[in-house]
Amino acid sequence: MSDTSEDDHEITFRVKFLGRVEVLRPEGLQILGEAAQSLKTADATSSEKAAKNSKVHLFLTRSGIDLLENKTKFLLYSCPLPTVSFCAVLPSSPKVFGFVAKHPAADMYHCYLFQSKKFSHVLVSVIGDAFRASQKENNVPGGRDMIVEALRHKNKMLQRENSELKSKLSAQTDSSQSF
Repeated sequence: MSDTSEDDHEITFRVKFLGRVEVLRPEGLQILGEAAQSLKTADATSSEKAAKNSKVHLFLTRSGIDLLENKTKFLLYSCPLPTVSFCAVLPSSPKVFGFVAKHPAADMYHCYLFQSKKFSHVLVSVIGDAFRASQKENNVPGGRDMIVEALRHKNKMLQRENSELKSKLSAQTDSSQSF
């Protein structure tokens, strides 16, 4: 868990991403269990296999949940909080938690599953709190404009970090070639 500043109201957790599964209903522990089971029995040709079972940064803001690949900071998924319909810890496996979100452009739902050794219950609680806060914020005039500005700011920060990492990598590559 990382600190959050008053400016961006963002909380970051590093968790293991187990995968994303299309589900038929928007909520329920049964849906969570079925999604976890389908990931266990998924075949190796799954289109989600590349991102599955990798460490990710789960960014939680008042506007949504973003999943970034740990090493590259590549955005894997972004789920606006109003699309999240359910979030819980898997009762049969307390380290596993997930949430269900509606696809923004299609009439379908996906269950996103994660594993965290210490923070599963905390994350479910925090996601619930963020959802309630976003509902209040959506009723405030100009709230959407603030969300857009916060996302632009986050995008600039990530682009800056990406540039810095590329520069370091380039410098490191140049110095290793000089030997």
